[in-house]
Amino acid sequence: MKAKDLIFALIFILIFLPFFIFPEAYNWFTTTTKEHGFIMSFFKFAILATMGESLGLRIKTGKYNFKGFGLLPRAIVWGFLGFFIFIAFKIFATGTPAFLDYMGLKDVKESFSSPDFNTTKLITAFSISFFMNIIFAPVMMTFHKITDTHIEKKGGKITALFSCIPMGKIMNEDVNWNVQWGFVFKKTIPFFWIPAHTITFMLPEEFRVLFAAVLGIALGVILAIASQMNKNQSK
Repeated sequence: MKAKDLIFALIFILIFLPFFIFPEAYNWFTTTTKEHGFIMSFFKFAILATMGESLGLRIKTGKYNFKGFGLLPRAIVWGFLGFFIFIAFKIFATGTPAFLDYMGLKDVKESFSSPDFNTTKLITAFSISFFMNIIFAPVMMTFHKITDTHIEKKGGKITALFSCIPMGKIMNEDVNWNVQWGFVFKKTIPFFWIPAHTITFMLPEEFRVLFAAVLGIALGVILAIASQMNKNQSK
């Protein structure tokens, strides 16, 4: 392990360590998350999901950052996506229990809000994750791929965020749909994201978006693998 890997691991530890050591930090986190969900979601994804992309870059190239990668604009995009992920969590965590109740599952809302584990809560959490990942996730993942490509084409500059994104051109010329469908959608959604977000929705509400942001680190690794598959197929 090199010095830069130790620094990366140390930064990750320092982000979470105060919440385990100081009760005041934990209380601040839970209170602020409940009162300012959008803002907290922005920073959670801007920091943690961007760290995931940086880790993915390390796996792919041996570096955590380089000129033209665009770490800052990527972080801002992740923060922006954090808003919509927060909204999606609210919509699916509210709508899915109502749907399950309509389908005849008893005591859905009471079981889902209970702090204790129960079978109905597990079914509800799985269902929320399932519907969110087959309806919302593919759109979000594709948009993220497009923005990443746009930032790279603009040399990683912050001005990329203020220029028009040629959506159609990038989707036609730069997105490898064999990899996007065959790996990102077809494999990671059913075998990783649905189980992972089932765990997410078993957690207390104030920790769900945070855990999802932590999973962004896993997303960085997945994107690195997808990028490498894309290069291998283009050879």
